[in-house]
Parts: sequence; structure tokens; C-alpha cells
Amino acid sequence: MKSVIQQASRIIVKVGSSLVTNEGRGLDHSAIARWAAQIASLRALGKEVVLVSSGAIAEGMLRLQFSARPTDIHELQACAAVGQMGLAQIYETSFRAHGIGTAQVLLTHADLADRERYLNARSTLTTLLRLGVVPIINENDTVVTDEIKFGDNDTLGALVANLIEADALVILTDQRGLYSADPRKDPAAYLIEEAQAGDESLEAMAGGAGSSIGRGGMLTKVLAAKRAARSGAHTVIAWGREEDALVRLAQGEPIGTQLTAPTARLTARRQWMVDHLHTSGEVVLDAGAVQKLTQEGKSLLPIGVIAVNGKFRRGEVITCLDESGKAIARGLTNYTGSEVRRIMRHSSSEIEAILGYVEGPELIHRDNLVLL
Repeated sequence: MKSVIQQASRIIVKVGSSLVTNEGRGLDHSAIARWAAQIASLRALGKEVVLVSSGAIAEGMLRLQFSARPTDIHELQACAAVGQMGLAQIYETSFRAHGIGTAQVLLTHADLADRERYLNARSTLTTLLRLGVVPIINENDTVVTDEIKFGDNDTLGALVANLIEADALVILTDQRGLYSADPRKDPAAYLIEEAQAGDESLEAMAGGAGSSIGRGGMLTKVLAAKRAARSGAHTVIAWGREEDALVRLAQGEPIGTQLTAPTARLTARRQWMVDHLHTSGEVVLDAGAVQKLTQEGKSLLPIGVIAVNGKFRRGEVITCLDESGKAIARGLTNYTGSEVRRIMRHSSSEIEAILGYVEGPELIHRDNLVLL
């Protein structure tokens, strides 16, 4: 097995809080310097690298002398604001030692949910890469709330991979990769060296959070690999303190767990729809409509809708559910939530008589719809 990183030209590297802050004891300057040196080596090989780094809240907790992670949202936001200063400073210093400039980019889900902001973020990141700068990305925890959070930087790393059409995502963590079971509890557990991203059996193997410092665990990494695979990006989960891990991966050496993408790239607009962690509303479809969408590749017509949840405007991304509540698709709606409630269970030919106008015969045209 050869590492997929060898052939990747655009790579997202994500490092977790426990690594960046040395298990919460403060920013690990030597570890960050080593990653900067390795990324400089990757750059010398002609690879573009974006770094997604956790650690702002953990560093802020230390600077503000919190003994445990706060539960109050405003205290968490204060920790993020204070900690982000130190995080940006150490990365700037570490990369400058190799003659490489850095840029701080703080994102929220709203930046990726809004089409214009999504395109702006994409253009900014690709321009930074073209100019030879390494973007350092973190969630904007200072302004974000739980309702609109990415939830963890594994998910953010996957979304950034999709945003700029990266070839691979490397998740550096405090474990050597994905094991068949928790190696701390099961002595028979073995390392999964290679598998297909999205394989449901991987989720069963992954446990909860791996440390008290970070929000993610192995499950979030497996799910991030599944998300990244939707745009054709492969994922490697490796131990962040493995000597020269990034350089060795770039040389083709298999390290950690490699989760390969089974699907081709989605188009940019469809990937944008898939990447909505929160949609404006939902429509529940009958079995016939589900079959039309999933098996025949048809558009969604109002006659197939049996229920509407939430409020949404025309042109917003909504989720399509089957009758069991499973999400099967997302798409751009031609009608508002209140309009859909009036035309659902009716044929397209009746729309004008009900509403007095027609935006289109379809609720969601197949060109604006993506299956999940």
C-alpha cells in the first residue's frame, strides 16, 4: 500500500487540541515548529498545504486560569478570543523560520452556508495558496454558538477539503489511527491500515472523545473522512507525534489509517449543498417520490411531498426526508415553506391555480438536487 499523500497536490492538515497544547499544558512550541518544518518540506515538493488547527480554547483556558473547560458560552468565547492570539503568533513565528508566510482564517458554518460567502471563502483560500501563503484555519469560536457550530475541527477540515477541492485530508491526532476496538480496553485490537471512507463498519469501531481537551474523538474523524470523500478527497488519520509523519506520507510511506474516497468529485454547487450542516427546513416525501429521486434521478415534484418542517425561503437549501425520517437528499427549493404547504400533494399543473403564479413545475429541479 502506498500513501495517497504521495500523489496529492493540495492537502489539508488538521491538528488537534491535545497535540497543539501538549494535553492542555500550554502551546507546544517544539511540536508546532516540527509541523511547520514538515509542511515546508511538502511545499518544497510542490504541494499546497492548508493547516486546520484546534487549540484556541484550550490555550485560552490556560491563559485565563480555568481548571476545567467552561460550560458558559460567553466564557468559552472569551477563551477562544484570548487563545487565538497565542495560536496565531506561534504559527507565524514557526513558519517564518522557513521563509513562509501565514494567514489566519476564522470560519463559521454561516460562512459556508451562504452561497456568496462560500465563494468568497473559496476565492480567498485559493488566492492565498497561489501567493505561497499557508492559511491557518480555525472555527471562529469567539462569535459562534452551539446551534451553528461545526462541532469539531475534524468536520471543519473535511469541509475545507471540499471547499477548495483538496486531494487529501491528513488528520493528526493523539492516537496512531483507527483500531478495530479501543486498544486501551481490548488487547486484541488491531490497527485498520486501509479501508474505504464511508464504510459503516468503521463507525462501529470508532469510540467517543479521545481526550478531555478536544471536542472530537475517533468517530468524528471517521465521519470527517466520509464527508471529505464526497468531493473525492482521501483521508489519513495518523499520530501527530510520529517522527516526520507528513514527509514520510508524502514519500509514499503508509502511516496510520488510510481511508480512500470511493466516489468521483461532486460539482462545486452540489458540494456546497451537501456541506450544509444545518438546512433551513425539511420536506417529507412519500415512497414514490423517494424512488423517483434515488433510483430514477428525477426532479422532486410537489405531489410527492407529505409534510413540511420549518420555515424557508425560495432558493434556500432544504433537506428531503423519507417517511422514516432519514435524510436522502438536499436541494435548492423553488418555493417557500408556506407555499410548499399549500401545493404539497398536488400535481404541478395545479400550482398556478393554488398560488396564482408558477416558479417552476418542480419543487426542486434535479440539477439543483444532490443525494446523500
